[in-house]
Amino acid sequence: MCGRFSLTQSANALAETFQLETLPEWTPRYNVAPTQAVMAIAAAPTHSRQVRLFRWGLVPSWAKDLTIGAKLINARAETVAEKPSFRAAFKQRRCLILADGFYEWHRIDRKTKQPYYFQLTDRQPFAFAGLWERWQGDDTVVETCTILTTQANELLQPIHDRMPVILAPEEYDRWLDPTATSDHHTLLCPYDAALMRGDRVSTLVNRATNDSPDCVNTL
Repeated sequence: MCGRFSLTQSANALAETFQLETLPEWTPRYNVAPTQAVMAIAAAPTHSRQVRLFRWGLVPSWAKDLTIGAKLINARAETVAEKPSFRAAFKQRRCLILADGFYEWHRIDRKTKQPYYFQLTDRQPFAFAGLWERWQGDDTVVETCTILTTQANELLQPIHDRMPVILAPEEYDRWLDPTATSDHHTLLCPYDAALMRGDRVSTLVNRATNDSPDCVNTL
């Protein structure tokens, strides 16, 4: 699964990496947690890239309230097309969730878990494969998202059996295109382990209220 991640890059770095002209206000984040705002790219009506802020934890349009979102922070790639909570978004509302690292926890014993921080080896920003939905309550509209996960690659396997789907830049447009009829499942595979690194970090990240560079400092 993916339950925490970071986006610490400058606006200029993000604009260059993802070919963006404008960005919403964003403070560098070292410990993004579920139900918080995440920066994502969705396809605009003109098929250009539109940057938006979504609440992390997908809330289907038919949900009675927002509470279900805390349980839908991830969608399994193997079943996303069939699950009622995700299948409509998988067909028409795919997005790129921007990040530059993510955390997974390795269980040491019954009481102890050691967090690890995973990045690309060049430490550049990247995009998770995501889905988004629009939920309307009595007097509010909330846009939410989820991160797709797949089987862990060789780097993560000793730590966790799942990992978020990281898309290669050449796959972005295909993933975003709402008119595409090709099989998007072919994109939902483990990222090349040779292009990633993982480091032990402080248990500071265990608390969602801790959000500082100390969270990503390696031990």
